[in-house]
Amino acid sequence: MIRKAAAIATTPAPPNGATLMNVAKAASVSLATASRVFSNPELVRQDTAERVLRAAGELGFRPNLLGAKLRAQRTRIIGVMLPTMENAVFAECWRGIEEAALAQGYSLMLVTSRYDPQRERERIEYLLRHRVDGMVLTVADAARSAVLDQLDAERVPYVLAYNQGPRSGKRYSVSVDNRASARAGVETLIAAGHRRICVVSGAFAASDRARQRHAGYRDAMRAHGLEPLPPLSLPAHTPTQTPAEVERIRQFVTAPSAPTALFCTNDMLAIGVISVLKRLGLSVPGDMSVLGYDGIELGQLLERPLSTVVQPNNEIGARALACLLAQLDSGNAGAGPDQGLTRATLLPHALRAGATVAPPA
Repeated sequence: MIRKAAAIATTPAPPNGATLMNVAKAASVSLATASRVFSNPELVRQDTAERVLRAAGELGFRPNLLGAKLRAQRTRIIGVMLPTMENAVFAECWRGIEEAALAQGYSLMLVTSRYDPQRERERIEYLLRHRVDGMVLTVADAARSAVLDQLDAERVPYVLAYNQGPRSGKRYSVSVDNRASARAGVETLIAAGHRRICVVSGAFAASDRARQRHAGYRDAMRAHGLEPLPPLSLPAHTPTQTPAEVERIRQFVTAPSAPTALFCTNDMLAIGVISVLKRLGLSVPGDMSVLGYDGIELGQLLERPLSTVVQPNNEIGARALACLLAQLDSGNAGAGPDQGLTRATLLPHALRAGATVAPPA
């Protein structure tokens, strides 16, 4: 019951100046009792704790879990939210963030969103309760993000990693040009002789990067007078290889009008698809060419190194952290667009030839 009430207390709400004294008064308890609910809940009766937490949620009160000794303006802790650590691309990004933070004497707090906008809200609230100085984030959809709207309203400094912000926008971001780089990758498939090329992706609603890369695919196809094919949309952005998923891929690649090449919107999907194709008795690239996107180091360790569009994942993390620290050091973090920093930083991409693309059979 207490955990259920705690969820109410941590629901994101705009700041309204509520204090612990206001919470105590609303819950009809002493200030000391209200304080114990957040610091030592096991010392408080369950019904009393629930009443305090309910009042805190209604008032939009966010307790400071760091305690009185850390009431200084800066904690030197940076919050990081990435979709998952199961995809090596984010592990490589984390390495860049970590190395840059340690070099500057900052600690890090990592959370993952699992590509779920509701979990994004919960994880961001967790970071805010721990009074991080700022955040490096990857969100599902930067253009329609309640989380980013909340951080903007509360003037919390943050930098987006991988989410590609508009150059004229107000938000800081570090990424590659997803659309242009995807187009360049698909054009390598066209140059190899492929005309029936299909995109393989997780749910587009869970990743604005996947949508931008799909747009780059369409650009390439239309520029060469080719008709874009419907995408193969899988349940997740990391391969699960469930029987249902394997059967779906089998039907797709063995249909009479099957593509001769697949462009996967991330390398982990590409690696998973190659594994399924081999299980189905198809060779890569003999029967089907596969192009990935990300350039993770794991792709080079395959029996046939993965052909892929490479983005500098380590540098994306390091540059995002550096941009955030520059905001903090400017003394105007989260307050406006006048720090003289580049808002949308686009890093160069590259193409890795690998060995999973060949002319169509």
